[in-house]
Amino acid sequence: MSSTIREAGLGADRLGAPKVTPLPARTAANAPVSQAHGIARNPGMKLDLGFMESMRSVNRSALERRVASLTKRRSIKADNQAAWLLRAVACMDLTTLNSNDTDERVRRLCAKAVNPFRRDIVEGLGITGEKIRPAAVCVYHPFVATAVDALRGSGIHVAAVSTAFPHGLTPLSTRLQEIEASVSDGADEIDVVIPRGLVFGAKWQELYNEIVAMRAACGEAHLKVILGTGDLATLRNVMLASMVAMMAGADFIKTSTGKESVNATLPVGLAMVRAIRAYFEETGYLIGFKPAGGISTAKASLDWLVLMKEELGRRWLEPDLFRFGASSLLTDIERQLEHHLTGHYSANHRHAMA
Repeated sequence: MSSTIREAGLGADRLGAPKVTPLPARTAANAPVSQAHGIARNPGMKLDLGFMESMRSVNRSALERRVASLTKRRSIKADNQAAWLLRAVACMDLTTLNSNDTDERVRRLCAKAVNPFRRDIVEGLGITGEKIRPAAVCVYHPFVATAVDALRGSGIHVAAVSTAFPHGLTPLSTRLQEIEASVSDGADEIDVVIPRGLVFGAKWQELYNEIVAMRAACGEAHLKVILGTGDLATLRNVMLASMVAMMAGADFIKTSTGKESVNATLPVGLAMVRAIRAYFEETGYLIGFKPAGGISTAKASLDWLVLMKEELGRRWLEPDLFRFGASSLLTDIERQLEHHLTGHYSANHRHAMA
């Protein structure tokens, strides 16, 4: 993908040099940032096929080289690693999306979200009194009310997967009713999935119109648009679908449902975060990013955090702009933190199940 910023609409200063809109200033590492939805929401924009055309050229080899350099030259150890892993937990959507989910299973997941670490680990890390918790719990619609009740007063968001997840192939009216039902039950984040066929057919206006309708159905709830990148075949499709979703008003763009044969990969993530950067440079609005599916180890979470830090900057390491979709990741992070304290790895069964 070319890194050249489109000149149209950016103008030039009085000396003739092109203007470049900088990314937001970095926040001090110790500055507290609320997990509430505190940034200006993306209002979307008119579908701009010219802007999309400027984003078509995606160089897979260059993206893969960039990803390889990030993961090889960044080594995070000791106390720094523990701090980054705690950041990963704070940016997590703790998720259960199984066919055998029950109300009790969801309550157990919410209890894990409220108290994600064993007491001895909390005391050993010196974080007693710090509210380091997942940003949200993500469930199917029938369990939204259960999660809302279990998390009341905790500050943890409730996200509902919607719109015929994971395939997105029911009539639009049915999908919109599902969104409205989840919002009515108390969900303040809605993860919707797009019909991938609209991307293959380059039906950009139809895809745009559907996402606009989904955004309207969400009301004040934040909209996370799942692209299903493992089904989209090419990075060009990923890039163009990302741009359409943001133009239509998405607050977050998300890689996968976790149900595809290929889910979140770093090259795909890099293409999507560069789309986010281009959209910010064009509009001034900050869009969140959520990789999901297959991120199950502490090491993998560090790779994603490094990618966000290097490509978009410190501001995108906050839960209002970055999330992991994860189920087993929290257990592995807890095991890694125990190893940091004791020098020994524990078995998974020594940690409360998420």
